[in-house]
Amino acid sequence: MNKMTFEKLQYNELKEMVKSHCVSSLGKELLDKLQPSTNSKVVKNRLNETSEARKLLDAENHLPLKGISNINYLMEKLEKGMILGPSELVAISDFLRGCRVIKKFMLGKEFFAPVLHAYSYSMMEFQSIEEDINYSIRGNRVDSEASKELKRIRNQMAKTEEKIEERLNKFLKSNANKQYIQEFFISKKDDRFTIPIKASYKNQVEGTIIEASSKGSTVFIEPAAISKLNAELATLKAEESMEEYQILATLSGSILEQTSQININIELIAQYDMIFAKAKFSKTMDGIEPKLNNHGYIKLISCKHPLLTGNIVPLDFEIGKDYRSLIITGPNAGGKTVVLKTIGILTLAIMSGFHIAAAEGTELAVFNQIFVDIGDNQSIENSLSTFSSHMKNISEIMNASTNNTLLLFDEIGSGTEPNEGAALAIAILEEFYQMGCMTVATTHYGEIKRYSEMHSDFMNAAMQFNSEALEPMYKLLIGKSGDSNALWISKKMNLREKVLQKAQRYIENKTYDLERVRDNKIKKPVLVANQEEVTYEFEVGDRVKLTELEDYGIVYEKKDNHNNVSVFYKNEIVKVNIKRLQLEGKATDLYPEGYDLNSLFVSYAERKFQHDMERGSKKALKKVSKEIKKRLNE
Repeated sequence: MNKMTFEKLQYNELKEMVKSHCVSSLGKELLDKLQPSTNSKVVKNRLNETSEARKLLDAENHLPLKGISNINYLMEKLEKGMILGPSELVAISDFLRGCRVIKKFMLGKEFFAPVLHAYSYSMMEFQSIEEDINYSIRGNRVDSEASKELKRIRNQMAKTEEKIEERLNKFLKSNANKQYIQEFFISKKDDRFTIPIKASYKNQVEGTIIEASSKGSTVFIEPAAISKLNAELATLKAEESMEEYQILATLSGSILEQTSQININIELIAQYDMIFAKAKFSKTMDGIEPKLNNHGYIKLISCKHPLLTGNIVPLDFEIGKDYRSLIITGPNAGGKTVVLKTIGILTLAIMSGFHIAAAEGTELAVFNQIFVDIGDNQSIENSLSTFSSHMKNISEIMNASTNNTLLLFDEIGSGTEPNEGAALAIAILEEFYQMGCMTVATTHYGEIKRYSEMHSDFMNAAMQFNSEALEPMYKLLIGKSGDSNALWISKKMNLREKVLQKAQRYIENKTYDLERVRDNKIKKPVLVANQEEVTYEFEVGDRVKLTELEDYGIVYEKKDNHNNVSVFYKNEIVKVNIKRLQLEGKATDLYPEGYDLNSLFVSYAERKFQHDMERGSKKALKKVSKEIKKRLNE
């Protein structure tokens, strides 16, 4: 399948709908990678998985997939030699517990889902790892019971902290120290116990300054009386960290030893997540598993496009039994393109293992290739017209197609001169037919429709049209050519019956009425002497319309002996016959009496220069002198 097929048929949008039913990123990642299979055995197995999962969904109130998370990144850390933290170990413990629950659930479902049941045998249980993690980690922290040494260290730490607090409380209660103390509480700074002391007395208190307030009015001093205890506490904390590291390393190592088996569990959980997402999607649209074949036969019964919502007219369709090419005709917006897209997306769906919204008896084929030519493929980058881009696409399709290819063409041959387009479309359809392809094409060309009627392995179909209401019915009628809806609409608009009958005759046999109209039926022009339009003589300054150019100019000179008028147009004087001029405004109406009409034909720069010359401007005279010298030199 090529990228255009997926884009035009909205295959990725379909996968997004299925992904929304996954409970973890494991299933979503598998769906992202999922491609339609061209192997009928693989497709059958995929559909069977979905059907089994659907049965379980219908029979059970819930599935034990909630709480499963993606731990791939944690396994990668372990493989790189990194030690996992407490919360990361808990995530792995939760995942392993989820695997165990799912395996237990599936082992009891052999009757409902034999295939999904069989997958569970590949899933390993790691209850001892789970128990070790749960025993050693509590509240995302290494528990004191994880080892005797850690328990001893933490007990000693608790006793030391208790001694420190006793001495500090004694320091706070001492009358000798009251004047030095800023606030009467114990403050912990960088894991060291301190007392807030007024900055002015910092030299009066024995101890180590650990920190100062932002304003500098307070210093936090570790009194000398607890320095030794604080140092002892720091040593114990270092011992605690080392013991915790040893416990985390041991737990991480036990998981690392089972990496290959745990990765198998991850793959199985991802598969289960994806399969049950397909089943949930099936349930939302009341989908079914259709019959399957690998010889190109398609039979759709009351099928619906999976991405369309609302009151959808179901599609009934068949191809591959009595005919291998179907030509669909009908009005614009009548649903022809939706028919093509429905056939295409349903085929991609079943090849991906998705159920479809259809009635029992529906059958679809597994194809090696599905190609589409739908919509406007105009290429701005390559400067290709719509027709050129369609031909480029069809050429590439022709080179890649086999006798097990499904082709979907929308308005084949359109975008060029109708006779050439129809002839080219027929030749293309013939070539694909002789290659053994299965082809569904839509068209407006009557010539293609007639060709389809003549060919024994082609069939016509039409989109039903309500002639009375002038509305499309969005229903496909196989074996019927599309009515001339243009004539129906024209009739409803009260166009003369005589005209409609002629149009029908021209459609059928192309014998046109070429008889000339008798002279006595033609009204000849009569020139009336006093008609202003005929007798008017264009005057200098009149505003006129140049009918051939659909633009305006000003009369520069009156008509000559050849009835040509000189017109000032876009700073040039052009000769125009009076028959190609229309009066837009008379000079007498446009300009006041005594107005210098010559100023209409010169630019502002020229008028300014003339005015400067008249008033004796030195700049203007210098310019004239320069022009004279230039001409003499030439």
